[in-house]
Amino acid sequence: MLQPNIHADDNTLVTLLQQGDLQAFDKLYWKYHSALYNNVLKLTRDTGAAEDIVQEIFITLWQKRMLIETSKSISGWLFVISYNKAINWQRKKLLETQKQQNITVEEDASTDTYNMQMKMLEDAMEKLSPQKRRVFELCKLQGKTYKETAEELNISSHTVKEYLSGAMASVKEYAITHPEYTVVLPVLFIIT
Repeated sequence: MLQPNIHADDNTLVTLLQQGDLQAFDKLYWKYHSALYNNVLKLTRDTGAAEDIVQEIFITLWQKRMLIETSKSISGWLFVISYNKAINWQRKKLLETQKQQNITVEEDASTDTYNMQMKMLEDAMEKLSPQKRRVFELCKLQGKTYKETAEELNISSHTVKEYLSGAMASVKEYAITHPEYTVVLPVLFIIT
């Protein structure tokens, strides 16, 4: 099966998705599936769980499509959802293990934590130059290689590496220098 054109503008795709357009959903799926899978796999280290979680992410995308702000980054939204679902999977696994030992732990991540994670990532990305932001989105949120990113942006792989290094440092520094985000610092581990 051929993949649909995955280079459509994300805001347009989200608008179409909100209108129930299945082709827009397919394009978002093909555009972000691999990157989400890789990010989830980093956290779970379980291929089966990663596959299930990615399916859940896209079910959530469809179910919550009307709540997505078209002015916000869909890649960031998907990234935070994937992080939360992977962490929830880990907590569930830990809870099952601890229940066997009659130990209780705190349940799923709260909505407040999700909102803080999303806000931190968006705020940090807004501080980046347009080129660094684009490199960050392509490499870290979409899972593209340096070479793929360089070809798409018509720059060298070395420049991509430099931009990404600077972007990562800026995002980490932003999170560390904003104490209101200390609860979301673990989100940085998935993007490093």
